[in-house]
Amino acid sequence: MRGTLLLIAGLLVSSAAQAAPNATPPASPAKPAKAAPPTAAAPAVVTTCTPPGPPPASARPAKPALPDKPACLDTKEGCPGWEAYSYNDAIKAYNLQAQAFRPIAEAYLQKLNAYVKASGEYAQCEVNAMQK
Repeated sequence: MRGTLLLIAGLLVSSAAQAAPNATPPASPAKPAKAAPPTAAAPAVVTTCTPPGPPPASARPAKPALPDKPACLDTKEGCPGWEAYSYNDAIKAYNLQAQAFRPIAEAYLQKLNAYVKASGEYAQCEVNAMQK
């Protein structure tokens, strides 16, 4: 839905830019009335829409790597005790790393969702600015 809004906003902006050069200036009155000084003119309402910035790619957390599986696990005889214990210890360490990774990944996901929401709000701001 938000991607559609961005697409529509982009199309509206490009069509408005194409229509602007063809616009005719307003007709000036035959007898100008007593004009107010230029400094007293009401300022045009300009809505500035600030485009959101995505979270930096450097903030993206890296998922921990699974330990290498020993080849002896797939054999009929199995692994010798020391190799099985080593692999089991590596899996336990991986599970701890994965537990620590989860909240970091969820925080990054929240930043991404906030960026998506802000992008939709930015597109809506641009659409509203064009309609004024």
